[in-house]
Amino acid sequence: MTTDISLDEVHLGEFDLSDQAFWTAPRSYREGAFTTLRDTPGLAFYEEAVIEDSPFPRGPGYFAVTRHDDIWHVSRHPKLFCSGKGANIGDLPQEMNEFFGSMINMDDPKHFRLRSIVSKGFTPKEVGKVEEYVHDKAVRIIDRLNTDFPDKTCDFVENVAAALPLEIICDMMGIPEEDYGKILGWTNTILGVGDPEFVGTYEDLMGQSLQMFMYAQTLGESRRADPQDDITSVMMAAEVDGEQLTPQEFGSFFILLVVAGNETTRNAISHGLKAFTDHPDQRDLLYENFETHSKTAVEEVVRWATPVIHFRRTATEDTEVGGQLVQEGQKLVMFYNSGNRDERVYADPHRFDVTRPVNPAQIGFGAGGPHFCLGANLARREMTVMFDEIRKRLPSLRITGEPDYLQSAFINGIKRMQCAWD
Repeated sequence: MTTDISLDEVHLGEFDLSDQAFWTAPRSYREGAFTTLRDTPGLAFYEEAVIEDSPFPRGPGYFAVTRHDDIWHVSRHPKLFCSGKGANIGDLPQEMNEFFGSMINMDDPKHFRLRSIVSKGFTPKEVGKVEEYVHDKAVRIIDRLNTDFPDKTCDFVENVAAALPLEIICDMMGIPEEDYGKILGWTNTILGVGDPEFVGTYEDLMGQSLQMFMYAQTLGESRRADPQDDITSVMMAAEVDGEQLTPQEFGSFFILLVVAGNETTRNAISHGLKAFTDHPDQRDLLYENFETHSKTAVEEVVRWATPVIHFRRTATEDTEVGGQLVQEGQKLVMFYNSGNRDERVYADPHRFDVTRPVNPAQIGFGAGGPHFCLGANLARREMTVMFDEIRKRLPSLRITGEPDYLQSAFINGIKRMQCAWD
């Protein structure tokens, strides 16, 4: 088999990971740049971008962690590399970190307490309750394409990839259908930072986020007073050592859960169908023997897409990563997209292969440790069911136009992408 992606020859010093122009450059250029970073001993250091309209000062810079094993090491040692100073590159006051990121911007014991409470809503029993709903929702989404689009063409992101995870997470949380569009708009704004289509000013971002937070607080308070059959009620009633979630804690976790549960899965599904269209041999291999290849195929789609590009940690003491001395207080940014293309770990990593072994593990959900994605199994299930229903009900569904990519250094997103079927 041959490599699917061509790589430009890019030399160290010719690119800047903090420059937005880098993230709109051709993918062959970016892949070439990350190959250079992986092959360069130690860790490259970058100055932080200047954020227009931000009231906060520019940060001191960061080390780019680009090799799979180094990312794994940083993720698995939370006492040495903390999250409590922020999981995104820029520095914010801690109360704002927790407002936007909830427990991904916390360390133990605060992180352990909050995750222990909210995980009550994601036990196998609770996730199992939506198993049939995931299937039924995927069937309706695929079947309505023929009724809603008689010309047999539409935007795949809006009508398929975004619809499934949005409706499932909203249903799980007990959000009424008439509010689905509002939720989608908020999530697009929060994760669209850097893309002029979604965000105007810093005040716009804060205003949209506050609206979502207040919506969640009201939902949480109503479920505590009048529990329903949804995970909002489960989480609001859950106790750990006699403590429950406050409405404010639920509001911040709601932002994290709904944004993560919607955006990341929809982008994995979008990138997945694009990959199946570009590599029909792999699509046919999966479609013809779905039970055999579905598990490895879903992991390969996540590796290939890597919907979340990076997260940050901060060193709590002087240490070493990848042969690089890192001092206490310095930032390390783990580029999952690069780790998922590491030639040291994956055979021919720029080839899309639905039979690729699941070990060594892809790191699209994080590289282990206490911050591993809480909804990873739900996301895997949604992708599996969606591709199975496409296979069974609309196997000719394919991408026909070049994706309109999100302009972001954080989310590998696709905003729009035309599809067609016979």
